[in-house]
Amino acid sequence: MTGRLYNSEQIRDIEQQAIAEMAQGDFVLMQQAASALLGLLKQRWPCRKRLLVYAGAGNNGGDGYLLAAYAQAEGYQVAVKCIGDHALLPKAAQMAKKATEQAEVPLLALSAAFKADVVVDALFGIGLNRPVSGDYASAIEQINQSSCPVLAVDVPSGLCADTGQVLGSAVKASVTLGFIGHKIGLFTADGPDHCGDLLLEPLSIPQRIFAAQEYSARQVNGAQLLAQLQPRCAHFHKGQAGHVVIVGGDFGMAGAPLLSAEAALRCGAGLVTVLTRKEHVPALIARRPECMVHGVEAQQDLHPFFLKASVIVAGPGLGQQFWGQQLLQQVLMQNKPVLLDADALNLLTQQTTPQLKQLILTPHPGEAARLLQCSSKEVQQNRFKAVQALHQQYQATVLLKGNGSLIAGEKDLQLLNAGNPGMASAGMGDLLSGIIAALWAQGLNAETATALGSWLHATAADHLAARFGQRGLLALDLLTEVRTLLNQPCSG
Repeated sequence: MTGRLYNSEQIRDIEQQAIAEMAQGDFVLMQQAASALLGLLKQRWPCRKRLLVYAGAGNNGGDGYLLAAYAQAEGYQVAVKCIGDHALLPKAAQMAKKATEQAEVPLLALSAAFKADVVVDALFGIGLNRPVSGDYASAIEQINQSSCPVLAVDVPSGLCADTGQVLGSAVKASVTLGFIGHKIGLFTADGPDHCGDLLLEPLSIPQRIFAAQEYSARQVNGAQLLAQLQPRCAHFHKGQAGHVVIVGGDFGMAGAPLLSAEAALRCGAGLVTVLTRKEHVPALIARRPECMVHGVEAQQDLHPFFLKASVIVAGPGLGQQFWGQQLLQQVLMQNKPVLLDADALNLLTQQTTPQLKQLILTPHPGEAARLLQCSSKEVQQNRFKAVQALHQQYQATVLLKGNGSLIAGEKDLQLLNAGNPGMASAGMGDLLSGIIAALWAQGLNAETATALGSWLHATAADHLAARFGQRGLLALDLLTEVRTLLNQPCSG
C-alpha cells in the first residue's frame, strides 16, 4: 500500500499468502514479474536489443530466466550467465529455466564473452544476509564494470534489503524494479546509491493481503502533514504562533543560533528569542532585528526567558566548554518541550538521561553513535535499530539524519525519501532545528513537527539542487523555498 516500507520477512509473508490462493502461484507471480521487466526494458531502452542476464540460483534467477525467454520471443538477442548451483533451483525457477532452454537462449559461463547493450542483475533477491563471495562477487564486479545500463531485479544484488548495507560488494543499477512492496533498505544507508531509479510492480497481490500485513516503516508524506497546519483566522496574533527560545552560540559560533532563529521566524513562529554570548548580541540584532537577543553568562540567567517559551532549542553553536555545559544543565531541568541538536547531543552523553516529557533529538550518525556508545559504522550498518534504540533510551522523538533520514516516535517509524548530497554544508542542521521548533511551537505534536520539518528542509534542498546544482548550496538558500512549500495549503 502507498508509502509503506517492508522488511524481507514481511514481503515473504505477503508473497506466500498470495501463492497459497492461486494454482502454481509462485510461477504465476514469476511470469508477471518477467512481463513487467520486459515492459520496462521496452519503455526505458527501446533501441537496445542485446540483453545479458546474470541469473542466480534462486527465484530471483528464475525471474531473470523467464525474462530472457520472453525477450528472445520479442526479437532480442539474449544470453544468460548462470551463477551458482542451478541444479538446486526452486521449482518455479526450474520451470523458468526450462522455458529459457526451450527458447534456445544461450546459457553462458561467467567467463564467456557477450556483447550486450543492457545488463540484467538477477543474482540475489531479498534473502541475502551474508557477504557476497566467489563467483557471485565476480559477477557483481563484471556487472559494475560494464558500460551498459543495468536493470536490477527486485533488489540490487549484494545490498541488504532490510538495512541498506552493502554485503561485501553490490551492483550499482541504473534502474531497480521492485516487486510486491518497497523494501525498506533500498531507501536508506547505501540503498539509494545502488538502486538508481527505483520503481515498483505490486504484481496481482490482493489489496486485502497488504492491508492485513504489518510493515516496518512508512514514507513521510509532506502533503498529508501540511494539511495538519490549521489556517490562521483573521484575528490571529503572534502569541498564538508560539515562542521559540534558542540557546547557543559560544565564541566563534554565533551564526549557528542565528540560522535556527531565522528558520523559526520564516516557518511561522510568533516570537523568537536567542540566548547567546553577550559579545554576539549586536551582530545578531543587526542581522535579524525581528529576533530578541540576550547575552547570558550563567545558567541562572536563563530562567526568566524560559518561563515564556513554547519550545526550547539547545545546541546550535553551544560548544562543549563550561559555558555550554551549564546552560544545557538548566535546559534539561525545564518542564518545557525541548529540542536538542549538535553540541547539546554531544554534551548529553555526560549527563544522566533527562526525564523530559517532550523531547526531540536530531543526531547525525556520529552523534547517535556517541549517545549509544558505539561506532558510527555500527549505526550505519543498521540505522533502523539505532534510531529505535535512541527512542527507547531517551523516550524521545528521534530524527536520525542522513541518507534516508529516519524518525522514531510514539507511532510508526517514518523514513524521509528526500534530500541530496548538496545538503552536506555548514549550518544545515541548525536551520532544520529552527524549522522543527517553529512547527512544534505552532501546535503540531513532536512527531509531526519533526517529520514535516524534515520534509520541508529536504524538499526545498531538492528543488534548489534541481535548478542550480548541488555544489555551493547554502543553508540560508533554503528558507525562501521552505516558506513557499509551507504555505502551499493556504495558496489560491
